[in-house]
Formats: sequence, structure tokens, C-alpha cells
Amino acid sequence: MTYLELVNAVMRRIREEEVTTVAESDYSKLIADFVNDAKRLVEDAWDWTALRATQTITTVAGTPLYSLTGFGTRGRVEYVHNETDNNIVRLESIARIRELNLGTNGASGTINYYAVDGLDANGDIQLRLYQTPSSVKTLTVYGVKRQADLSSDSDVLLIPSSPVINWAYAYALRERGETGGESGSEQAIFAQNDVATAISLDAQYHPEELIWDTV
Repeated sequence: MTYLELVNAVMRRIREEEVTTVAESDYSKLIADFVNDAKRLVEDAWDWTALRATQTITTVAGTPLYSLTGFGTRGRVEYVHNETDNNIVRLESIARIRELNLGTNGASGTINYYAVDGLDANGDIQLRLYQTPSSVKTLTVYGVKRQADLSSDSDVLLIPSSPVINWAYAYALRERGETGGESGSEQAIFAQNDVATAISLDAQYHPEELIWDTV
């Protein structure tokens, strides 16, 4: 669904006139904010299939730091694969990588580890590699790239729309008080159940992630 369709879905539920743009009135802007609040809440509830992404990094000899474009601060790295050498680049703490660099004076060589090391100028997370690449390598980063806030009428929501609508409706009810005898707290329970249902449907594509081992 588009941003405009999501806003109007909430407007109808609170018995308000539909709008032709999300910025049509102060109230439609408020509902639009609730939609984005709900989107972030639902996005954070599960690593949705629609948000799972890969990014290719082509290393440069002598450069250890690389940005993950579009990952922002809410993205998550699952693992990194070195396609050139066909091996996994393992996660390590940034403190340990700095310690290793002190011991080797930042020597270049085989890429063994990565760590998240701050943000770039665009607000995207950066990966620091160890050792510093000594030649051109191709790395694939597997992770979750959460969608930026919806802003234009035509922006399309990537995750399931029903739980987003229901949470935005709960926020609207809480702000208004109630409508049709339904309170915001009652709607929040329904919305949470809707999130759980959506997760169970999406989880069927990743059954290996629901296997728990005794440790």
C-alpha cells in the first residue's frame, strides 16, 4: 500500500473524510505521523522477508572502512561473505580490531574480521575490516535494511500493511480518546495480535530461525 492509502485507511476507521494528499490538513499530517510510528514499531518486531537485503562491497587496497548505503542506524548486519576468497568474514568487536591494528601497525593482508565502526556523513553504518585489504576483493553483506520513513503520497510500504494500519489506528484512538466505544488500549491488543499473525506467516519462509537448541 502507498503512504496515502495507509493514511486514508486510518482516516476511515476514525470516521474522518479521506484526503487526496497526506499533507492536506493538520489532522491528516498527525495520522501520517502515526503511520510512520506504527511502521517503525512493526519493522522492529521481526526481520521481515521484504527487508532482508544484500550489499556488495568492492574493497580498495589500503582502505579498511566501508559504508553500507541505506542501512542507516536501524539496519542490521547478519554476516559478511568474501566472494573472492570464498570464506566468511567473522564479526569481532571494534575494540579488538583496534587492538589488533596496534599490534600490526595496520598491516594489510587477508580479511579475517569486521566490526561496525560508527556512521558516515549520510548516517549509514560503516564496517571496519581487519586486516586492511591488500588487493581488490568482493564482499557480500547480508542483513536487514529497514525502510526510511514514508514521506511522499506514492511511497510504498514494504512490510505487511495490516498491522501498520491497526497500530496507527490505536495511536489515533489514544490521541482522540475513543471512537465507536473502542479505546486505544483495546485496539492496541488487537494490533499486537495482528503483528503476531503477520510474523507467523512471514516466518514460514525462515523456519531455520525458529529452531532452538539447548545450551
